[in-house]
Amino acid sequence: MRKVTLLVIFLILSAGAGLIYCKKFYNRRHEREIANEEGKAIPNQYKNGDIIFQTSTSSQSRAIQLATHSKYSHCGIIYNENGTYVFEAVQPVKMTPLSEWIARGKNGKYVVKRLKDRDRYFTRENISKVASFGKAMVGKSYDLGFSWSDEKIYCSELVWKMYKRAFGVKVGKLEKLKDFDLSQPAVKAKLTERYGKNIPLDEIVISPQSIFESELLEDVMAN
Repeated sequence: MRKVTLLVIFLILSAGAGLIYCKKFYNRRHEREIANEEGKAIPNQYKNGDIIFQTSTSSQSRAIQLATHSKYSHCGIIYNENGTYVFEAVQPVKMTPLSEWIARGKNGKYVVKRLKDRDRYFTRENISKVASFGKAMVGKSYDLGFSWSDEKIYCSELVWKMYKRAFGVKVGKLEKLKDFDLSQPAVKAKLTERYGKNIPLDEIVISPQSIFESELLEDVMAN
């Protein structure tokens, strides 16, 4: 009787383990299928240093769009190594898998641009400068105040400064906060939230739209 009982217990445990294994196997397979489908939707044509733009779904996105008269409110730098990533200034500055970055934007829409005559700029010396800049920036806090210091940093500031310091080029025109359209209610509300009555109108700012319009860049892809 004792042997029969032990046999029954063994069979039950074996069946349970089998079900758990099958479930895990199915989940892994399902995750791979999803990843493969996402991968098919992302062209494998991007190069290190390409700049990618999207309409963010963050709470400040609408204010940025209105103030800069732009469709785009967020940007980052593409980096390829064991996968494709976006080096971006969020909280904190970090590398984000490209598929995750795209999914986070509005309707999964994005545009990729590239520096004209890219290969002329991507020398070994300049690539070393890019690496040094990246190491110095990663982990920094996102700059909600849009100041021009390196203590904290925002998305388009990260892109602009990397190109200026590594390649000596200015991708986009620097402006002052007062140059933007600050008349919209959503913009006024965000400015009051961030600065109160002390709005730094003379602060130097670079917007995603200014980089997007740079004549130094050429289109690579838009979905």
